[in-house]
Amino acid sequence: MNRRDLLTCKLTDKPAGPWGAEFYTNAVLRTHENKQVRFYDDLIKGKIALINFIYTSCHLYCPRATSKLATVQKMLGDRVGRDIFMYSISLKPWEDDPDTLKSYARQYGAKPGWFFLTGDEYDITTLRFKLLNLQQPMLDFDPVQHTGMVRIINGPLTKWTMVPLGAMAHQIADAVSWVEPTPPLSVRYRQNYLRQAKIDKEMRALEPKWAAFRRERGWSV
Repeated sequence: MNRRDLLTCKLTDKPAGPWGAEFYTNAVLRTHENKQVRFYDDLIKGKIALINFIYTSCHLYCPRATSKLATVQKMLGDRVGRDIFMYSISLKPWEDDPDTLKSYARQYGAKPGWFFLTGDEYDITTLRFKLLNLQQPMLDFDPVQHTGMVRIINGPLTKWTMVPLGAMAHQIADAVSWVEPTPPLSVRYRQNYLRQAKIDKEMRALEPKWAAFRRERGWSV
């Protein structure tokens, strides 16, 4: 992406078929383990990726979002580091060097498969515009506007979705299935049955509280 395209929020045309480095770029980043990686070749190609943007000096939304993603990692289990990978990219790379990010990752209990990344400011801005462009320049040029979403990408299938980090952790984890191949109908029936059983159980557990709430207000129970 050249600077004229960046300033006008114009993205490169998406290629037909699987998107490669031509679309995603192969920007060189550095992990919290101080390992050099290329964005497409090492982080997207052949993987499912959950990507969000943070900065370690953020004391408002980023800590809650990172804590929630730590819960998401636990929910996804051993798939993280195998076929699912999580990337938290610093919006302030001039502040967040690998050592700073390593301390931040340790603070939130990040396990293998979740990488905190820094790099050149221009490369990171380019990635931010590629992944989370809102088509509103006044919003897009404010990096903080891009801390509230997680982009989920299936690299091999070129399937994307996005979830607000204000959602519940299980909703973010469930959204991974949105970019996966559609399972056979029999499998979907079984999955829906199990999910409905879980919802019914949760509703039964809440019913006494809901009944008490109605009684306190003189409503019919």
